[in-house]
Amino acid sequence: MEHWVEIDPEVETAPELEEALRQAVEGALAAEGVDVPCVVEICLTDDEGIHQTNLDMRGVDAPTDVLSFPMFELEPGEKPRAEWADPDTDKVLLGDMMISLERARAQAAEYGHSLEREVCYLAVHSVLHLLGYDHLDEGPMKRQMRAREEAILGELGITRGEETP
Repeated sequence: MEHWVEIDPEVETAPELEEALRQAVEGALAAEGVDVPCVVEICLTDDEGIHQTNLDMRGVDAPTDVLSFPMFELEPGEKPRAEWADPDTDKVLLGDMMISLERARAQAAEYGHSLEREVCYLAVHSVLHLLGYDHLDEGPMKRQMRAREEAILGELGITRGEETP
């Protein structure tokens, strides 16, 4: 499946990190069985940039690690449909994500793994949000989302405490 993963780095980003991010997004879409070509746009920023977006979009006056902006209100497991595709590209604009590399670095250090692993985790997490998963409760929805994250990361060979390929 030919998806487009558009990356807009507002902060300095290594090409290897961008490639790992693309692979994580494409792998998550494949693992979820998305069978129509999609576009996912990613903004890589710092805590200040994500803080302002969090305040503007959600009314939350704090930085965070990742924000997801889905184009559709899907249910977990529901797939985007071909008829939603942009006629000019024949691809479905699935949504946008914003990742704070500053926050990702801090979390990688805290959890004892690489920046690449943390960014890939955040990307998979965000793709699941774009596909309708959520974790607002501390019960079944959160468990379902966490189980999918771990399964996808495992399929991609990205495990805790190990460098990404």
